[in-house]
Amino acid sequence: MRRHFLLLLSIFTPLLLISQTRDILPGENLVVEGVPPIPAAIAESAQRYGDFRGANFLSWHPNRLEMLISTRFADVPQVHWVKGPGGARTQMTFFPDRVTGASFNRNNPDYFLFTKDIGGGEWYQIHRFDVKSGDITLLTDGKSRNRLGPWSNAGDRIVYGSTKRNGKDIDLYLMDPLKPQGERMLAQLEHGDAWAALDWSPDDKNILALEEYSINESYLWLFDASSGQKTALTPKSGTTPVSYSLALFSKDGKGVYTTTDKENEFLRLAYIELATGKMTFLTSDLPWNVQSFTFPMTERALRS
Repeated sequence: MRRHFLLLLSIFTPLLLISQTRDILPGENLVVEGVPPIPAAIAESAQRYGDFRGANFLSWHPNRLEMLISTRFADVPQVHWVKGPGGARTQMTFFPDRVTGASFNRNNPDYFLFTKDIGGGEWYQIHRFDVKSGDITLLTDGKSRNRLGPWSNAGDRIVYGSTKRNGKDIDLYLMDPLKPQGERMLAQLEHGDAWAALDWSPDDKNILALEEYSINESYLWLFDASSGQKTALTPKSGTTPVSYSLALFSKDGKGVYTTTDKENEFLRLAYIELATGKMTFLTSDLPWNVQSFTFPMTERALRS
């Protein structure tokens, strides 16, 4: 009888193991009581709802209706090129680490810049991608944290933020991506990684930047693109903190458009006249936040 019992046990043991592998089991660090086993088939059928991908716009081609987007077909987002409305995408970067942003030169479609870190360390580096050859060139030092900023309107320089000076404070630098060895520091700044360059004036003489203390308190500054001298565009006033978010120069260079919660519960679109500092609110009738805005594509970019 004992021999028959052992034989039956040996027959049913594989069946028990198979049954266990078809259930989703909690981790060893969890104590679960009164919860029935979850069949693996349910998890497999629900996977398509939890594992999905999206696409984010990154940059317009300087003179054609083409764009760079970010999407993933493996584990992390990479840069893809879409060469027409409704067209297929072509993957441009193939890294084990995510690519966090990309931007075409405003006037030269032969290359674009992108940023990525290594291993999720958030020490972002700026790279140049040469379209014809596919060659990739590291433009920053490989160890500091760098923040890609906007292109000059002439397309000959970028302004970017970097902690390369002391490893903690963001300073502003100017660089020609085709001649990175000639870069120079525009302004030495304090206050950690609070600074971000936002836009160039139409004549490329001034740079608009944001200093962010918190989500509720931030300030806009103007930097002279030659001397680096900074001027407060939205100086601190009163005891109630004010938040500014996105900001861009007007096309005539006489003012700045920005989103702000000044004197309001919501972020409103506002216009600041540079000559007088007068602020005019443009969306006071909207009972919600204005999260972003942009200007239409130029006439040149609309020609294919």
